[in-house]
Amino acid sequence: MSLRIVVTVKYVPDATGDRHFADDLTVDRDDVDGLLSELDEYAVEQALQIAEDADDAEVTVLTVGPEDAKDALRKALSMGADKAIHVEDDDLHGTDAIGTSLVLAKAVEKAGYDLVISGMASTDGTMGVVPALLAERLGVPQVTLLSEVSVEDGTVKGRRDGDAASEQLEASLPAVVSVTDQSGEARYPSFKGIMAAKKKPVESWDLGDLDVDAEEIGLEGAWTKVDSATERPARTAGTIVKDEGEGGKQLAEFLASQKFI
Repeated sequence: MSLRIVVTVKYVPDATGDRHFADDLTVDRDDVDGLLSELDEYAVEQALQIAEDADDAEVTVLTVGPEDAKDALRKALSMGADKAIHVEDDDLHGTDAIGTSLVLAKAVEKAGYDLVISGMASTDGTMGVVPALLAERLGVPQVTLLSEVSVEDGTVKGRRDGDAASEQLEASLPAVVSVTDQSGEARYPSFKGIMAAKKKPVESWDLGDLDVDAEEIGLEGAWTKVDSATERPARTAGTIVKDEGEGGKQLAEFLASQKFI
């Protein structure tokens, strides 16, 4: 029986762009370029490695997001994933991590799975809780923050590195795992992979396909809310200390005035 791997990925604003909030205090995604979250590339890589080691495996990438989120799916497909699923619905606007985990769980169940792999966090929200929330909704074990992962005989195994020690963890399939940026460098899409990705299937689902009520997600259904936001001030030239024999003293006085020392 084929090993069904689902990789959850996210289309995020480019961190090098000019990011800001929209009028409703959600991230304005229209005025900045987006891309596949870098941390999710590690999840795609580990899924592909597991599939390469398996006798028979299929890798599906899944995202929840606006129309442009297909770009993230295409990147994952060009890396080597077999097919993709895009959940898109206007009512998803403003959905928080809890709502996202609900939509992902419904989509994963509809797609069918043995193993779900996620990145350790998204590079925009950086909450890192969605894999655990997803496992809870699916009712399966979670093995998170792995720097090494493998699948053998119906069991997923991995190593979690902490500050003082490393843990060897395992869980029976089906299961949800998340991997860190120490799990292995993600491969670059080849020209052949990029061309092949154009022919790979991408399914589009909405909330109706997943039996999710609009009241459960979006800004109205969110469990978290941004009350206010202040734009970061423009970067200034800072304080320049001219060394005319007293530079060290002036520097120390400045640091002391800022309570750095």
